[in-house]
Amino acid sequence: MIERFAAFTRRARWPIAVVWVLLVAAAAVLASGLPDRLSGGGWDVEGSQSAAVEEALRQGFAGRGESTLTVVVRDREHITGEEAFEGRVREVVAAVAGDPALDVRSTYGWSTLGSPEAREPFTGEDGRTVVDVVGLGVEDGYARQELPAAQERLHDRFGDDGLDVSLVGPASFWGEVNELSEEGLLRAELITLPLIVLVVVLLFGGIVAALVALVVGVTSIVLTLAVLTLLAGQYELSLFVQNTATMLGLGVGVDYSLFVIARFKEELAAGRDVEGAIATTLRTSGETVLSSGLTVIAAMSTLFLVPLGVIGSIALGAVVVVAFSVLTSVLLLPVLLHLLGPRIDRWVVVVRKGSHRRPAAARWAGFAGRVMRRPVLFLAVSVAGLLLLAAPSLGLRTFTPDARIIPADEPVRAGYTLMEEQFGVGSTAPLQVLVSSPEPLGSDDGPAVTDLQERLQELPGVVRVDSAIEPLARVASHDPLGALAGPTREALPPDVRQTVDHSVSEDGRRLLLSVIPDGPAAAGGTQQLLDDVRAEAARTGGAGLTVDVGGETAQGVDSNDAITRTMPAVVAAMLGIIYLFLLLTFRSVFLPLKAILINLLSVAATYGVLVLVFQHGIGADLLGFERTGNVQNFVPVLLLTLLFSLSTDYEVFLLSRVREDHRRTGDGVGSVARGLAHTAPLISGAALLMVVVFGAFSFAGILPMKQLGLGMAVAIALDATIIRLVVVPASMRLMGDWNWWMPGRRAPARRAAGRGRPRPAHPTGLAHSVAAGVPAP
Repeated sequence: MIERFAAFTRRARWPIAVVWVLLVAAAAVLASGLPDRLSGGGWDVEGSQSAAVEEALRQGFAGRGESTLTVVVRDREHITGEEAFEGRVREVVAAVAGDPALDVRSTYGWSTLGSPEAREPFTGEDGRTVVDVVGLGVEDGYARQELPAAQERLHDRFGDDGLDVSLVGPASFWGEVNELSEEGLLRAELITLPLIVLVVVLLFGGIVAALVALVVGVTSIVLTLAVLTLLAGQYELSLFVQNTATMLGLGVGVDYSLFVIARFKEELAAGRDVEGAIATTLRTSGETVLSSGLTVIAAMSTLFLVPLGVIGSIALGAVVVVAFSVLTSVLLLPVLLHLLGPRIDRWVVVVRKGSHRRPAAARWAGFAGRVMRRPVLFLAVSVAGLLLLAAPSLGLRTFTPDARIIPADEPVRAGYTLMEEQFGVGSTAPLQVLVSSPEPLGSDDGPAVTDLQERLQELPGVVRVDSAIEPLARVASHDPLGALAGPTREALPPDVRQTVDHSVSEDGRRLLLSVIPDGPAAAGGTQQLLDDVRAEAARTGGAGLTVDVGGETAQGVDSNDAITRTMPAVVAAMLGIIYLFLLLTFRSVFLPLKAILINLLSVAATYGVLVLVFQHGIGADLLGFERTGNVQNFVPVLLLTLLFSLSTDYEVFLLSRVREDHRRTGDGVGSVARGLAHTAPLISGAALLMVVVFGAFSFAGILPMKQLGLGMAVAIALDATIIRLVVVPASMRLMGDWNWWMPGRRAPARRAAGRGRPRPAHPTGLAHSVAAGVPAP
């Protein structure tokens, strides 16, 4: 079948090539619309309190809407009380309200209130900063697309007049993150693409082979982004999916093509014609790429068990891009190889003197021999080093992204900073306590609601509790909630009425208490305060009252809980898939267990590095980020599945060679040395390629992509060096015949004389190119 397929790709190479070019061109046009369809959402957990509160506040409240913004205005030339100040602020608010792209439905704050007493909560400590809250009639996804441009228009219009204007809120935050994400992706690509060409040229020596590998990787990315564009029209996809798919596409796509091209070059060098070389390549490296890709896809699919949209969409992007990487490597790449043939070695700029020569392979075999002569020492030192790196992971803290991932000079970030300075650190992310009732709230509910507010105010870490209770008490001290009855509510003084309409729904069935903490949303103290607030809310009842607690902190905690709750199922499913795959591949009970234990150690070491860098700030200036004290909560679980998948690739490439030699010779020690000698250059080259790709994102991407990119780069580097070169051969030497134990299997004939020592490298075997793909077992 493979030979017939190779013959088909030869006969139809030109039609397939033309269709390929047209398909990629059409996909590129379609993919250009992806950024506008991506969402900053995906953090809500279905059925959680935070999701319920967010949905309930979208309608029925003044100054709130499908999207809610805070307009922050700072006048550098005037202060409150001056007539010019009021006129300038009203001009800004009118410009926001009149922007047709935003569809402002209602406004509440400094500009809508009349008395100094009512305006005080909306006036900053410097007397120059004021805020208004506006409710938009457009859904959050559309608002996210429009807000960066609206922010720029406001900055251009009022910046030169001494007014700093910022639009602060979830939609503006994610809109800015999307802009920065696209810019970071472009920078990463500009860094990565030349480096990929350089690395592949160093591996193959020729520019043509490097460009072919790059074409395969880019094709996978373009087709993936086109598919995601179509899916984004039907489902909410996180804006992080574009960066993740591009990063993985460059790494995995070029990596897979590297294995195929290397084997093709080896077969040509052995004297085969082009069609025979392609058939052999597909039968060996092609099958390895296919099985590897299926394993990655299966492992990544376990992430769909996490009930969080942001993780599900990233997993979808990873699955699609790996699928296209496999498809292009085994279908479209053979077409290119037919077209190029021996010309794959054209434009040689580096004369190769490395892995194709016996001395290089012999050095790798010699290194493996030294490791296996002292397996306990090498294994102990390696494991101790990895455990030392893993130690900081015990303090791993995760949370959702906040404003600190935006550069300080951006207007949106400046608005957050200004609010924190003038109104308190917790003013940008209050805990939202929503009291709901099946009937309009009234006198019977007054004692329970008032008592709840008093108890919340007394909690440690609470700056204040904002609600409609105080203004209602000033006009109806004996029965504040009784003043919510229809005619009485209509007759309230204008300032009081606005405050009531902002905190009590139009139907009178929902009342909001905003608890202002003394720390940012992600702080440990704020998370503890959330627990305390929810405990107090649970104590409130009677007359059918329901109390839910939402807000940024609640959303982060709820999403973390969802990840923690489903993590055991994800890990169990992923490890089960990988174990079965390795069991079927190597027909060994213990090799898969050994691989899983080693990979767990590698992942723990990677987590430790992430904690040191992103929680403790080591290298923050070098990587260009602001320390947040936590790791983005989707990064660890995504790293876990990705690293196990890619590490399994390297395990297969190495152990397939070892197993092939062991089946032929029965030499348990020598087969490891010879297998390492054949595969180490390829694994090292592939790992270097991935480190370059992932490392570029750690420097050029936004903070979540920096964390993911650095984690991937560190893990791949550890896996290709300490794990593959030291831990694997040392552990296999200690395991001896147990490496290949399988119930019912007969021991292979032992042709090697000195069983306890590594066999000398076979002169002809090591003369072959070690940059080739691994033959299928």
